[in-house]
Amino acid sequence: MFSAGILICSDKGSRGERVDESGQVIRKYLAKLPAQVARYDIVPDEKDAIAAVLVDWADAQHLDLVLTSGGTGLSPRDVTPEATLSILDRLAPGFAEAMRAESLKKTPRAMLSRAVAGTRGRTLIINMPGSPVACQECLEVLLPALPHGLEILRGEASECARIPEK
Repeated sequence: MFSAGILICSDKGSRGERVDESGQVIRKYLAKLPAQVARYDIVPDEKDAIAAVLVDWADAQHLDLVLTSGGTGLSPRDVTPEATLSILDRLAPGFAEAMRAESLKKTPRAMLSRAVAGTRGRTLIINMPGSPVACQECLEVLLPALPHGLEILRGEASECARIPEK
């Protein structure tokens, strides 16, 4: 069982002016894994606030996975990638590349995403868009790779060799 956190980055959501639908989509998809949502929060689009939660969830809460939603676009208030990059130890660009590549098949707006992914200690952190539909599309891309990636990060698996299809 993996422990997970869902961090919604939204000025309106943090003020109670918008219902968080993306978090519910994320929760639904995490239930398809052996994952338990241990933490959930909504913070404003403030770099320091986002970074503080990510550090706490990785360093003190020791979560295996943190999925953020929101703040990945081109708006001046979209600072989730900068907050994430400021606390990561290592980048894991394949997650964001795969999400953008698949999303581009559905909308050219996917190229506007500045989402990043990486690790802090043994926690995998992945930024996702704020749109519930975009979150669903991205999670469909991520889910097949997450269990093995998290097992490797936890030191429970060592091989990444591709398994031949039957």
